[in-house]
Amino acid sequence: MRIGVDSNIRIFPLGNIYPSFCTIYPSLSYGLPVLLSYQSKPPHQDVVLRSFPFHYLCDMENIKLAIVEDDAVIRESVEAYMEVHPSIQIVFTVDSVEAFLEKARAAIQPKLDVLLLDIGLPGMSGIQGLYHIRQQYPNIDIIILTTFEEDDKIFDALCAGACSYISKRTPLAKIREAIFTVYRGGSYMSPSIARKIAQRFMPKAKKKENALSERQMQIVQALVDGLSYKMIADKLHISLDTVRDHIKRIYRTLEVNSKAEVIKKALKGDI
Repeated sequence: MRIGVDSNIRIFPLGNIYPSFCTIYPSLSYGLPVLLSYQSKPPHQDVVLRSFPFHYLCDMENIKLAIVEDDAVIRESVEAYMEVHPSIQIVFTVDSVEAFLEKARAAIQPKLDVLLLDIGLPGMSGIQGLYHIRQQYPNIDIIILTTFEEDDKIFDALCAGACSYISKRTPLAKIREAIFTVYRGGSYMSPSIARKIAQRFMPKAKKKENALSERQMQIVQALVDGLSYKMIADKLHISLDTVRDHIKRIYRTLEVNSKAEVIKKALKGDI
């Protein structure tokens, strides 16, 4: 194989591809050199393997990624987007926690750095699987990628060992950013998820004293005494509809959903 060389071209070995040659060209879009790697592969001549900005060579990361997602369209979309990045290696993709654990328990366990894990999976859920995954990979960084954004799911996942929680509505570029963030020791949350976490730890506003009117306090006391709505109406000389209207306002003010919760707050002195 013949390679033309002039004063503007440098040729040197690249990794474990042998024989391999690299040619540096100026990048027209970013002003950075672009690396084009070639391999001599008889009977063919030069075969282009990959091109990427030359600055990647300075500090190349090698993130070994696995994906657990039962939706084939989402799984294949994420895989296709991630695998084109030179620093990300897709080790395997599966559709369940059980399939992941089967691969993890193989005679030669695949090395993994980051795992994208769904929650709503066939068989064992992602949250249930976190414990078993951690048993096989104690140091893996697990990113939950799911449609669930309920508070209990978020905190159950984080308490079980996930380091990040991302909505499936997140753009693929942001998901890739999350992978690099956790690999480098950080954590990543979708903005809506981060807000929910912040709200969980925000101090609750104290209720204003005497938030209930005098009439509403009378109704609360009547509930504690075990009176029915009809009996309350007769005792306070008001209509049954008025009692019901006051009850709705009491629920809204106290942020409760039942008579039992009102009585419980009253007995605890929280009203």
